[in-house]
Amino acid sequence: MFYQAVKHLHIACVILSGCGFFLRGLLMVRGSPWLRSPWARRVPDTVDSLLLASALTLAFLLGQYPFVDGWLTAKVLGLLAYIGLGMAALRQGLHESVRFAAWLAALAVFGYIVSVALSKNPAGFLAAI
Repeated sequence: MFYQAVKHLHIACVILSGCGFFLRGLLMVRGSPWLRSPWARRVPDTVDSLLLASALTLAFLLGQYPFVDGWLTAKVLGLLAYIGLGMAALRQGLHESVRFAAWLAALAVFGYIVSVALSKNPAGFLAAI
């Protein structure tokens, strides 16, 4: 029962995090002042903290750990790439085209991470290529 609750929390946080990043990217493209609002800063941090906590809890409950299980290692490495690209996408001061390219790349990496999670295959959607 606890496992199912944590799994559902994790999935909900994945959806909220992905949609939130997509929305913040759209706000960035439009040059919206909402991007600098307290809401746009605090909510993603809260959701991502819950996402990380639920991921660590699931790994512990299942006894699956990065650098032991290939698909989980791929997710962690993908997460690091997603974080770096996301930071570049939303950072003020970089050229708009660089930020836009980083946003698109981060969305592609997000899709890769989700595909790895669903398939339990380190190649994720790249396995179809």
